[in-house]
Amino acid sequence: MEGSLRSRQHPLICRLADTIEDVWRQNLDLSPYSVPEDLGYIEGSLEGERLTIENHCYQTPQFRKLHLELAQVSNGLDILHCVMFPKPEFALPIFGTDLVGTLRGGISAAIADLSPIRSDRTLPDRYQQELAALTKPQFSQPRDLPEWGNIFSDFCLFVRPASDQEEDQFLDRVRTFLTLHCQIASSATPLTTPLDIHDVLVGQQNYCTKQQQNDKTRRVLEKAFGSEWADRYMNTMLFDYVAV
Repeated sequence: MEGSLRSRQHPLICRLADTIEDVWRQNLDLSPYSVPEDLGYIEGSLEGERLTIENHCYQTPQFRKLHLELAQVSNGLDILHCVMFPKPEFALPIFGTDLVGTLRGGISAAIADLSPIRSDRTLPDRYQQELAALTKPQFSQPRDLPEWGNIFSDFCLFVRPASDQEEDQFLDRVRTFLTLHCQIASSATPLTTPLDIHDVLVGQQNYCTKQQQNDKTRRVLEKAFGSEWADRYMNTMLFDYVAV
């Protein structure tokens, strides 16, 4: 049933999904975001196993789209994907986090970042200062970013949590990133010049086109739904952008 997926997923995914929505509600003025009717709740088949996808989307005065996706393959693979797309009038980084894992095997990949959209790949000063002041968490199994990962910041966290304590550390760091981001966004001043807005759009487009190079995601979608549907989903739901 739609809306019940997270209760069947890995506990860290359930906790992170609840945390994300709690921080959004506490710090932002949420309103519904219109999702294509056939893309809100999706069921398909992946190598004989049922694939279920739930999309939860909102918008705010500062953000064009807040997207929280939960997915599960019936053999136990659980996925959480979240991205916040600022409106072009706000020169804000792009918050994103992903979890991939299984109930038996634990979380194999956990990533979170506030990704810069500036051409010089730097974060705004306040983000830089606040993030630099944080104590760097220690994880026993850090992971390497993909080849297209130059969109991420120096503060990007990409790990395989190896214990309950490391799962808690990851959750706390995501909550910190997200709370900081929402608070800064809530007091941000909109851009007014076409050149500044154009630069934001260029940065967001670069972020999305790089993310669309994630072959693992595309292959899963193509196997379950076909290449045409996968292209539409990647370009419409996961990493859509306002064309420059």
